[in-house]
Amino acid sequence: MLPVPVVTIYAGDTIKESMLRMQAYPASYRGRSAIVDAPMAMVGRTARRMLLPGEPVPVNGVDDPRLVTRNAPTQMIFEENGLIITAVGSPLQNGGLGEVIRVRNTDTNRIVLGTVMADGRIRIGAQ
Repeated sequence: MLPVPVVTIYAGDTIKESMLRMQAYPASYRGRSAIVDAPMAMVGRTARRMLLPGEPVPVNGVDDPRLVTRNAPTQMIFEENGLIITAVGSPLQNGGLGEVIRVRNTDTNRIVLGTVMADGRIRIGAQ
């Protein structure tokens, strides 16, 4: 039994449990390609490409949700020894929780590395 979509899921859509059902496949099917074999491995994640109804989902067909979007103004935060500095930055790439991404400081135009936090801010400096 493998989880398959019951509706067409488009790239960027968040996958919900109601969009999936279990479908029987031969035991030898799993060895052919890397496919998701548990519905909870997909629920809450984002489709990277269009997923068709009744078709098994490849492992690289889903991705963690993005908290930071490229070129969207995002708050950067630097915190050390009780000192907190915030600034606005422009991410140079999309990012999910815990990912290290490049960000352009909009005030200075300098590019720095930062870690995406759960609230969508980017932590700069000592990690």
